[in-house]
Amino acid sequence: MKKKAISLLLSAAMIGTLAGCTSTESNGGDPTQSASNTSGSGTEAGSDYQLTQINLVFDGTLTATVDAGQAEFVEQWEAAIEEKVGYHVDLNITQLDHSDYSGTVSRLLTTGEPGDGEYPDALIMSATMLRQYQTTGLLWDMANAYDNAEFQSRLTLDKINENLKTSSGALYGFAPTYGNGCVTYVKKAWLDAVGIDAASVTDFDSYYKMLQAFTNDDPDGNGSAGTYGVIAAGYGKLDEAPYINYMPEFWQDAYPSFYQNADGVWVDGFTEQATIDALARLNQGYKDGVIDPDTEEAGTKQAREKWFSNDQSTSSGVFTYWAGTWYQTLTDKLIGNEVDSELVELAPIKEIKDSWGGYLNREAPVLTITDDGDGDSAREQAIFDILFDTMLDGDKVQTLWTYGAEGVHWSTEAEEFTTNAGTDDAKDYSYAEGEFHLKQSPNDENTVWKKNFLDANLVIAPLTNGYADNTELVVEGNQFFTENCVDAPAAASSETLTNYEADMVTDKTTWMNQAVVGEITPEQAVQNYVDKYGDASATILEELNAQ
Repeated sequence: MKKKAISLLLSAAMIGTLAGCTSTESNGGDPTQSASNTSGSGTEAGSDYQLTQINLVFDGTLTATVDAGQAEFVEQWEAAIEEKVGYHVDLNITQLDHSDYSGTVSRLLTTGEPGDGEYPDALIMSATMLRQYQTTGLLWDMANAYDNAEFQSRLTLDKINENLKTSSGALYGFAPTYGNGCVTYVKKAWLDAVGIDAASVTDFDSYYKMLQAFTNDDPDGNGSAGTYGVIAAGYGKLDEAPYINYMPEFWQDAYPSFYQNADGVWVDGFTEQATIDALARLNQGYKDGVIDPDTEEAGTKQAREKWFSNDQSTSSGVFTYWAGTWYQTLTDKLIGNEVDSELVELAPIKEIKDSWGGYLNREAPVLTITDDGDGDSAREQAIFDILFDTMLDGDKVQTLWTYGAEGVHWSTEAEEFTTNAGTDDAKDYSYAEGEFHLKQSPNDENTVWKKNFLDANLVIAPLTNGYADNTELVVEGNQFFTENCVDAPAAASSETLTNYEADMVTDKTTWMNQAVVGEITPEQAVQNYVDKYGDASATILEELNAQ
């Protein structure tokens, strides 16, 4: 039965990738009848089951990658766990490509079997992925384990995971942090070159004029055309909630998926006039050349690398991306490529504020445990205790997940180093013995390491050892976003949506792209959807509004 359920998800890479995100109130659908319904309800926390290994599947949000100190991170994690539990557990990390994470996860869960030595024991999922998989019987209900976790005494944000529980009280995903979202970054040098003050960009009209200036007025100063106003990872990320956050100025009040409106009624946003209007704005931007056409096929990596490339002659002035830590990372990348690095965080334009109240704060990614279906929770409880509970121990293990490996990513030993030595951007660092600090990145000596998986600013149970090292830009970026964001709509979950969403996302993305480049009209894009999925949409809405 599980294989049949997961095959419904396998037909396309439907759910999307992760990055920092937020939790909002949501009641997912009740799970199908399976062993996972009861596996979390009868076991006391603190299992005696002895694991020999944990197979953990991650995406790019674990920044201690193979070429950036992952081996040392794993070695220190294994040593810390052995010290805690008295026996050795191997941590095997499979880090998948960010751009097709959901599709690869589907294949992993379909081709293997629990207990075969390679099948995933735990995986990271987006909130949208969780809504889909929690009805399949593949995931373990960890509600009891979570309620009895050792970290409960240190929680400062207890609502995050409570809001992830289904209407029956089951919990299939654990969010160790609250969310984050995207803000619009603008290159200050380009603003200066075209004579625009960022404070004057307050509505879509002034925003669009800025894009036109970046496209037409030689902002890079090379005397020839080729620049663009904006680049993004897709015209809309229809497989990744909240769908519109990479080009919010164009989408405005449109939300091209199922969401609850102001009256609390579930609606299909792709069928609304607001989506037609958004597609028309995107089409105009494409025709006017202010949107880099690479946007259609670009993933996040390709979009950001073109934006901070040392060849600015075909780059863009605007890039909407994650707040906080990424403010520093984007700045560092520009410095490393010897490009003017000063960025401006653009306040939400009027249309965004009028529609939503600010930038959208995305639902948090979650960690999940696969259910082996044997009716005994001992294995699953042991995974929770060793992997999830220790992740928020406030000390050694949490530091590993937050900052990485000691001596590789961070240190308390006296140290001096210089980044970008011999350039105008050279910066000296000096630390006394016993002073916690982040080191030079293992894979880039001209940048300072920032974090591993957990963000110390977003975690639901903070470190208790006093280790903290945030740059001024990270602090400023987090504060800016906090002051200018609202929670994104909760992800929808229903049986019919699980069956149809993969195909819906694929087709909606095709029709969206065709409308943007002018192959069909925005009205035709929406009508195509209604013609093919109108009955399914009606059934989904009926199920959602009956919950």
